Amino acid sequence: MDRDRSWLAPLTGLAFVVLAVVAFAVSGEPPDATEDSAREIVNFYGDNKDAQFLGAILAAIAGTLFVFFGGYLRRVLSDAEGAGGFLAAVAFAGTIIFAAGLAIDGTITLTLAETADDIDPTAVQALGALYNYDFLPFAMGNQVFMLATGISVVRHGALPKWIGWIAILLGVLAVTPIGFFAFIGTGILVAIISVMLAMRARAAA
Repeated sequence: MDRDRSWLAPLTGLAFVVLAVVAFAVSGEPPDATEDSAREIVNFYGDNKDAQFLGAILAAIAGTLFVFFGGYLRRVLSDAEGAGGFLAAVAFAGTIIFAAGLAIDGTITLTLAETADDIDPTAVQALGALYNYDFLPFAMGNQVFMLATGISVVRHGALPKWIGWIAILLGVLAVTPIGFFAFIGTGILVAIISVMLAMRARAAA
């Protein structure tokens, strides 16, 4: 008799967090286009071409996993909201925006890695500056995802309310100067929710 493996689905959230961390570690800290010279930026991407390529691909896969997690979470939130609820759909939209941010970020990285030695160094520096400041889709996606999830949880109880309040706080902070820490907090919270939902689904199965 086949065993029910549906409880594995919410673990895509945990897989997203792990893969995103690995992608960041592989890529390393890129040069700052406002402080480093064009030649230094060219040398960095020329010397680390393979690592940048791998990091971008891993980040793209992480984005895919996040959307799948968002799809599962949408069902959980929607079941709690009942007919007429819309916050679950908004939360899912947040995962799509965030994943699109990862795709944009990866596209810029791949462009830098593949063309750094072939185009004008000032063009490389301009792309580097764009990479350093392409955080807005991440911040917006994070804010939409966290606020909608948090409000839904607090109002309808799909998850423990403390998760909802933390999510709301992270959503508020997402577009502030300390948004990077909100991003880290979101990763931790997603991992917790992922494991919690997997345990719940496994118990039900």
